[in-house]
Amino acid sequence: MIYPMFGMVVLTAVVLVTLFRSRVSAVRRALVPFSYFGIYQGAVEPEFIAKPSRHFANLFETPVLFYVACLAAMTTRNGGPVMQAFAWIYVAARIAHAYVHLGSNRIRHRLRAYFFSCLVLLSMWIYLVVAVSMSRA
Repeated sequence: MIYPMFGMVVLTAVVLVTLFRSRVSAVRRALVPFSYFGIYQGAVEPEFIAKPSRHFANLFETPVLFYVACLAAMTTRNGGPVMQAFAWIYVAARIAHAYVHLGSNRIRHRLRAYFFSCLVLLSMWIYLVVAVSMSRA
C-alpha cells in the first residue's frame, strides 16, 4: 500500500511545483504584486495561478481518506491484491483529475474523474470494512 500512497505524494509534489512556478511567473510578469501572497488580497488572482492553487488544496481533502484507508489496510493486514488494485485505480483517477483541472479544465471531464475517484475511495472503504468484519467473525 505504500507505493500507491507514494504515488499520491508525488502527484501532490508535482502540483506544488506547478503552483510555485505559476506564482513566481505572475510576480515576474507583474500580474500580481509579491505582497499579494501575504494574505491573498489586494489583487485579482490570474486563472493560471488559481487552478493549481485550488487543486493543491483539493489534494488535502478527499485524499486524506485515501491515506487513512491505506494505513488501515496495512495495519489490519488487509492490503492484498484487491486493495492494491483499488489504491492504484484511485491514484490514476486523481492523476486524470489533475491533468484535466490543470489543463483544459473542462468541468464535465473533471467532474467525471473526481466522481470516479470518490467511488473508488468509497469502494476501498467498503472492502476494508467487510474484510475486517469477516476476519473478526
